[in-house]
Amino acid sequence: MVSLAQLRVDYSELVEALHKGDDIKAGALLEEVIPRLEDYLRVVMRAEENAARECVQQAFLDVFEQVRKDKIRNSKYIFSYLIKAARHEYIRYVKRQHKFDYDEDAFNEVFETQEQLTNLLDKERQRILEECLSELRKKSRQFIEYFMDKPDATTVEAADEFELSGANVRTKKHRILSRLHHCYKRKSNQ
Repeated sequence: MVSLAQLRVDYSELVEALHKGDDIKAGALLEEVIPRLEDYLRVVMRAEENAARECVQQAFLDVFEQVRKDKIRNSKYIFSYLIKAARHEYIRYVKRQHKFDYDEDAFNEVFETQEQLTNLLDKERQRILEECLSELRKKSRQFIEYFMDKPDATTVEAADEFELSGANVRTKKHRILSRLHHCYKRKSNQ
């Protein structure tokens, strides 16, 4: 068993291997890092084993896409970035699980072609929105995610949360939403 003192923190070699297409090196590093990420979710976030595995896989795919697009600025911090991505993916997973109370009969219904098309469009819109959110600066992303997580939040609550005046909250929110809108339009027309 590996002691905590022996566990690596710098996985910058993973970013290099992914860039170079070195599947053997990337695979070896992933065999080391993925169980650590799953353990993190299971211990810190109290995730079930399957949920942890699913969320880590999705988080890695998201991070891999960022690596592929050369959006990772400092590869030395890739492990920290992976942990944050896994944590955020797990939080989204939990929200999705609690959002829906499933009706067993609903699973037996067949989707009509129009519904299937609508669902595909919704997934595409969500993917584009997530890309646009990732392009925002960290503080702007945290600000707008606050309103996404709490859609009923008032300007006063947001002002208290971010230590801003009500007018600044409204202005900042408007500007960020405008940036997201333009980004979405640009990406949806590609």
